[in-house]
Amino acid sequence: MTAITLYGTPLSLYSGRPRSYLINAGLAYREVTPTTVHYKDVVLPKAGGRQGMPTLETADGDVIRDGAAIIDHYEDQSGHTFSPKAPKQRILSRLFDVIGAEGLLRPAMHYRWNFPDENLAFLKFHFQSVMPPVPEREQYADKAMDRMREACMGFGAVPDTFELVETLYAELLEKLDAHFAVQPYLLGGRPCIGDFGMIAPFYGHLGRDPKPLSLMQSHAIRLFRWVERMNRPEPDVGEFDDQTGEYLSDDQIPDTLVELLKQLATDFVPETRAAADCINTWLDQQSDLAPGTEVARGVGMAQFEVRGVTINALAQPYRFYLLKRVQDEFEALDENAKENVSGLLNACGMEDVLNLKLTREIGRANNLEVWV
Repeated sequence: MTAITLYGTPLSLYSGRPRSYLINAGLAYREVTPTTVHYKDVVLPKAGGRQGMPTLETADGDVIRDGAAIIDHYEDQSGHTFSPKAPKQRILSRLFDVIGAEGLLRPAMHYRWNFPDENLAFLKFHFQSVMPPVPEREQYADKAMDRMREACMGFGAVPDTFELVETLYAELLEKLDAHFAVQPYLLGGRPCIGDFGMIAPFYGHLGRDPKPLSLMQSHAIRLFRWVERMNRPEPDVGEFDDQTGEYLSDDQIPDTLVELLKQLATDFVPETRAAADCINTWLDQQSDLAPGTEVARGVGMAQFEVRGVTINALAQPYRFYLLKRVQDEFEALDENAKENVSGLLNACGMEDVLNLKLTREIGRANNLEVWV
């Protein structure tokens, strides 16, 4: 009998993160949709009453909600098997985790919801498959899809930004493909925490939905191979000479990864800066925000500019919950390592990520992100 139950679905962006981790860690699990009686009566109350994917139930009946928390749990048990020890690699691993989980929502949502001719039938089938098996299943699926279309606009994918989103994504595909032409994973021969963050958008949305899948298979074959590799228990690295399964030695950072981060910084940094300003302004106005209050998904709209195009996107505190991990890892380094990491981030255009912070910290209680 399988000990671990992952409540998720291939359609779900965030389910891709822990699923890939469980596969690569060799942990036996089964994946079911969160529609069972057991989920409603037993799992959901332990998940803080917040229904969402992914949620995991361990062999002991413990429940963990949120992909980052699920990975934290098993990394703590394994001695941090997928966390590089070298300073630059360790910081970049954490940074890619933030970018994958929070920084690529705009293209992920755009390529899912703004190409109905290519995607609609596929999405209808999958949304209905994750609804309870009741006569109103189709109507429930339609309502869920409508909510997601609204979320797509909330992340800044609207007609005025379509051209920019698609241009940036085409450039990103090129940079990712160039990197995965020389390395099986972000930091060498084994996946890191950053790989699991990045697989979230690149599997659930960009690597399965018909429109973006066709783009990836046509223009970024090596990226597509990484997506396959991240979801297989075997190494699946036959095209590479080095099959040692290790991170790059001596804290190496390939030039292809620097170029990739430069590309990602184009909108990730200005959006993060604008979101920090928006959320901090909101926090200044919350004189009665009690410790332990659940953190909302968004607390306003952040406005920023990329290549002359104005984007309005939901300001999401969770981005900074993850980003603080990068900042905490950096602060724990010795001065020489800090200097090396700072130099690398400067070369990538990512130096600001060390200083963009909220005026109030976010913690976790009862499986929920809460204001401290």
